[in-house]
Amino acid sequence: MMQNLNIRCMEQRDIPAIAKLERENFSNPWSAAMLEEELETECSCYFVAELDGTVIGYGGLQNILGEGYITNIAVSCDFRRRGVASAILARMLEEPLEFLSLEVRAGNLPAIALYETFGFKPCGRRRGYYTNPTEDAIIMTVMRGEKI
Repeated sequence: MMQNLNIRCMEQRDIPAIAKLERENFSNPWSAAMLEEELETECSCYFVAELDGTVIGYGGLQNILGEGYITNIAVSCDFRRRGVASAILARMLEEPLEFLSLEVRAGNLPAIALYETFGFKPCGRRRGYYTNPTEDAIIMTVMRGEKI
């Protein structure tokens, strides 16, 4: 993992940087307004990865009665494959949840491999879930006590 990487809770001041990461990483990015709404939602929990004062990644999850759902994980193109997403995911797994689930593009093999290293297992498929381009989603889940 990168030295000086800090994983902390998302704050209002992080919204512009996170909106930029959304545009950089996703074909249907969340807007700043959507991110602000998540920040104010009681069941949402968002973390930023900060390096020397700059937001280089973030991840969000929703905690509904102890059941977690990962909404997004994004890392700046300049900092991929350096352990940033792993650090964010490890922090998410510290939350008191019975299980954690997510959807991932079927063709996003690096992300699928990352989730598998943390004990996530495929448990379903949503046909045509993603657009731009249209692609299936793989549903992956890890149960409390199963993670590596």
